[in-house]
Amino acid sequence: MKGNSNNVKKKSSLSISKKTVIISVLAFCMLTAIIVCGYVFAYMSSVVNGDMVIDLNDYKANQSQTSIIYAYDEDGQIYEMQRLHGTENRIYVSLDEIPKHLQDAFIALEDARFPKHKGVDWIRFIAVFVKDQLSTGGSTITQQLVKNLTDERDATFVRKFKEICYALNLEKHFDKDEILEAYLNTLYLGEGCYGVKTACEVYFGKDVTQINLAEAACIASITKAPYKYDPLINPEDNEERREEKCLTAMLEEGYIDQALYDEAVAHEIIFTNSENYVPDKKKEEEKATGTSDIWSFYTDYIVDCLYDQFMNEYDMTERQATQKIYYGGLKIYAAVDPEIQEIVEDVYYNRKTFPNESGKDVKAQSAITIMDYSGRVVAICGEAGEKTRNRGLNRASDSPRQPGSSIKPLSVYAPAVEEGILTWSTLYLDKAFAYQGKQWPKNYTGDKGTGASVTVQNALARSLNTVPARIAYYDLGLKKSYQYLTERFMISTANPQADVAPAPLATGAMNVGITTLEMAAAYAVFGNGGVYHEPFCYYKVTNSDGSTVYFDNTTNNGVQSISAETADIMCELLQTVTTSSVGTGTRYKVSGFQTMAKTGTTSDDYDRWFVGGTPYYVAAVWYGYDLNKTVSNVSGNPSGKLFAEIMNRAHKGLPDKSFPKSSLTTEKKYCTKTGLLAGENCSSTATGWYSVKNLPKTCTSCKGTPHKSDKDDGGILEEITNVIDSLGGLLPIN
Repeated sequence: MKGNSNNVKKKSSLSISKKTVIISVLAFCMLTAIIVCGYVFAYMSSVVNGDMVIDLNDYKANQSQTSIIYAYDEDGQIYEMQRLHGTENRIYVSLDEIPKHLQDAFIALEDARFPKHKGVDWIRFIAVFVKDQLSTGGSTITQQLVKNLTDERDATFVRKFKEICYALNLEKHFDKDEILEAYLNTLYLGEGCYGVKTACEVYFGKDVTQINLAEAACIASITKAPYKYDPLINPEDNEERREEKCLTAMLEEGYIDQALYDEAVAHEIIFTNSENYVPDKKKEEEKATGTSDIWSFYTDYIVDCLYDQFMNEYDMTERQATQKIYYGGLKIYAAVDPEIQEIVEDVYYNRKTFPNESGKDVKAQSAITIMDYSGRVVAICGEAGEKTRNRGLNRASDSPRQPGSSIKPLSVYAPAVEEGILTWSTLYLDKAFAYQGKQWPKNYTGDKGTGASVTVQNALARSLNTVPARIAYYDLGLKKSYQYLTERFMISTANPQADVAPAPLATGAMNVGITTLEMAAAYAVFGNGGVYHEPFCYYKVTNSDGSTVYFDNTTNNGVQSISAETADIMCELLQTVTTSSVGTGTRYKVSGFQTMAKTGTTSDDYDRWFVGGTPYYVAAVWYGYDLNKTVSNVSGNPSGKLFAEIMNRAHKGLPDKSFPKSSLTTEKKYCTKTGLLAGENCSSTATGWYSVKNLPKTCTSCKGTPHKSDKDDGGILEEITNVIDSLGGLLPIN
């Protein structure tokens, strides 16, 4: 019996223990629920009864103003350059101008209790919530306005909760007429129309003040699904909804009587795509004028930059940025040089200097960016031929292309000078080396090098591939080369997986490529003492009265990318491309001005580059086909011809000017046989520029010692490479 008694006691004890646990869990859950509900209600109360969350007055003010781009003429006087016309068709109109039957149509169809509720129709909301928790069917006009203005459309409880709080707050600060007016000017009504005024013009060719009851019901019926109920596309669906839903709701709510209902149903609506539609001549002329307003590529670039900055720096959605740019009354002070932009457009629009490709379906394309040395983009063009649309493809800023040899100063020569690895006259072998089981690389001429030792200056001027490949692979290191390209010269399109390799860094065979915009900004470093400036196309952007400054580039100080002495040396080296008898850019030097430059050609002649600068401006030009195709039937470098044509015209009449020079470099004679500074017995000398901190030794025998990776017998490192490659292996990337 004792055993049974003990078992009963144990079972009773376990039962009590389970009950205790359950009660504790329930108590904890209830306490948590109370805390959460308390927090929710406290938050809701603070928002609803707090300061204004959405200011309709500010929205209305912005809606009624057009953003304007201003530019400076040659005398420094400001003039209006462009008024922005967005793809969204939106004109704000006051409630007094909106017919009462149009207002009533929206209220009856969308929110019958709008005049009575305080922002949320709780009866309707709870009914819809039980059926479909996240349905928008229970949203009031006030809630829909909140959604339109905040652009938050995620189907989540958090978004719905915030929408309710904001709607209640909105109704505490604005009356029903103000809310209804804002709503009727913000809702999307298909065909790019935002607001009832433009919708009436698009669908009926009428001003909003002229529409009748049937047309009002037609407009209101679009809201639920703008494409499905678009009367120009799906007239039957729209007709069904306006009669069975909208007009019926107006009748039931007492906004119209049976006679008006019957009259509206019987009325034949004439749409702008109807056979018997007669357009208003004056309105059609105004419309034609507006649609033919094609912007310049500079305006396109300004708008693209505004989108990027508003979305990144102000955390705006694309819709909010669109609202601000096109309808926010912005004053945008462009950095364009109107005369140079005009020259660029003349050359590109008329395809001047372009090879004759008449009769060909696909013609070569080109892009150019011209900057000064403060980061100011003075001109930009992303297409050759007639420009036919706004914000189409801008090849100058949006289409990276393989740069070929024009990458070498950024990824090889400047980094190696900066790191003290080489000087102007350091000797390297013009010879391919063993890489991945074969002798690599070939020079542009197709040979694998002459086997002779050449100076760095000679290799750069002739655009040899063998020398920068040796420098990058053996001396500088591929990781260091990539680091300079991306972190010092700010090339954002390089790929950390594909481009940390000899071919991309030494010969420009990149995975994606570089844009002319980023190329110009990078090369500007060589002409301004080593300082990198982020490109900018507007000095300042403000609101309509100038009281708020959104962006200010007037103090674009830049960052020291490379040392001043490296910049000096690179600038002098690049000038030999246009002055040396073996230079690849001698035909494209700007008349009367120092011109640093580098050419670039990719495999199979798909891309041609010319990047160059004078003491005034730096320009990057790309030429080729959108889809890879060999550039043929051309003489010389087409990009060089474009550079020379545009830059010579842009420099006409400018006073003499030289590149700045620091006190950290010096001009010295060197021995062409050894690459060392010329000694007393050196019979063959030339002149080069050197950092005072990294001067070569003086030649004492004219025999000298070749550079560590110049030994024609291969050297230890090259012997190891040959052995590994013969076994199919790879030397680790350093």
